[in-house]
Amino acid sequence: MQVTEMRRWLARHARIRDALPSVVLIVIAVAATAAGDSGWHAPRVAGVAWTALTCVPLVFRSRWPLPVAVLTLAVDLAVMALAPDHALTPAASLVALYTLATRSDRRTAWTVAVIAAAAITGVYAATHQEPLLVGTSLLRFDFAIAATALGDAVRSRRRHLALAEARAENAERTREEEARRRVTEERVRIARELHDVVAHHITLVNAQAGVAHHLMRTDPDRAYEALAHIKDNSRAALDELRTTVGLLRQPDDAPDSRAPVPSLADLDSLVGGVRGGGLSVTVTSTGVRRSLAPSVELTAYRIIQEALTNTHKHAAAAHAEVTLDYGATTLRVTVTDDGAPHAAGGPGSGHGLIGMRERATAIGGTVTAGARREGGFQVVAELPHSPAPTSV
Repeated sequence: MQVTEMRRWLARHARIRDALPSVVLIVIAVAATAAGDSGWHAPRVAGVAWTALTCVPLVFRSRWPLPVAVLTLAVDLAVMALAPDHALTPAASLVALYTLATRSDRRTAWTVAVIAAAAITGVYAATHQEPLLVGTSLLRFDFAIAATALGDAVRSRRRHLALAEARAENAERTREEEARRRVTEERVRIARELHDVVAHHITLVNAQAGVAHHLMRTDPDRAYEALAHIKDNSRAALDELRTTVGLLRQPDDAPDSRAPVPSLADLDSLVGGVRGGGLSVTVTSTGVRRSLAPSVELTAYRIIQEALTNTHKHAAAAHAEVTLDYGATTLRVTVTDDGAPHAAGGPGSGHGLIGMRERATAIGGTVTAGARREGGFQVVAELPHSPAPTSV
């Protein structure tokens, strides 16, 4: 049987668990009474019987720790007074004191411990006709204090672990609630954005289809022109639908925002705001600059915005550099800083890098991020000039 299974079984059988120390103490008593200077002999029945008597209350030590500690101490003291030749170390009382320290408040545990230690020391000194302050008498005092100290340490550790587990459960619950809240907000935003896109483009397509139907026989040229408009509007609708679904995770946008969709033309304004916050930013453009699809420009803008925000908030950097490299088919966006390595989403969130990758993936691009060998952090995005074809 595995250790964990044994613990679970003992947790379901409290009385057996509480009696285990009694079994161990009785076995020790048998061995102690059977050992002698001339070798092993039959154990003394009286000594084992007295030990078994003192261990009886321990069966209920976890249910009633204080009464069991008092009763066990009384029995041990009685055995020490009535049968000093058979009395061993009051081990049952030590187990009871340990249990009391693990299951009661500190004040109660230490009050009982001091009283028990003084009583055990006094009775032992009186029955063995020894001075109170000699080593053998004080050893009993030390045993009682040590048992309580061990139980107090175990109780403190259990409390610390319980608090840590409670904090972890609360953090997990908070993360789940935050995730549900984000999902709800995103659903609302998707519904609003889809309504705007579908209502606009489908209305146009419907009107142009009506014109084409009306002119199909009387004016084929104009009907053909209307069909071409239908094709253009349906393609634009598909592009906007893809962009809306893929790029809605923008927690910095207000839910009722009606501002124009940002693009690389707004990069100077973005960088100016970051500079105003105290971070030096350099923007470099290489290659032949060309017109990009709106969704690509939006993605590039958001990735730069997220990277600079994380640099400013988490990296303790003095300088950041943004590079736009216009290739033949892709735009390479690189954001580097000279600060400490930092997570793209900031401590504890992780949404920043996830959001960047989602935005890039939605248009057929990629994002990589990590610490640089020479220090600092780097985010690199490879974005196509046009979004990847949509599978419909």
